[in-house]
Amino acid sequence: MTPDPQESRRAHRKPVNIAAEVVDAISGRRMGQLGNLSASGMLLIGSEAPRNEAIYQLRLPLPGLGETPPTIEVGVQEQWHEEAATPGQVWAGYRIIAIGDHEAAQLQHWLEMPG
Repeated sequence: MTPDPQESRRAHRKPVNIAAEVVDAISGRRMGQLGNLSASGMLLIGSEAPRNEAIYQLRLPLPGLGETPPTIEVGVQEQWHEEAATPGQVWAGYRIIAIGDHEAAQLQHWLEMPG
């Protein structure tokens, strides 16, 4: 696969094909479903727009790693958001700005899994 010259992401994003709900670790509020994930960022599909450039501490599952997938916490910053084609949905891109060593290892293991 030839890299897309328009692609500006630092790391390849892996699509998430299983429902994976992401939660704000501070408020407990549902932020949306994980659309894709990389070592440096993620796409969330939610019902409301995040604040521009806001920083969040999110809790997200790593689906496919056992019956009860592990949950990791990451600090992220909103990079962009836009209304999706489906009414009532918003797509939002986040950059991971803080992740613990253990969580980073779990994420890397998940990213290396097939599928």
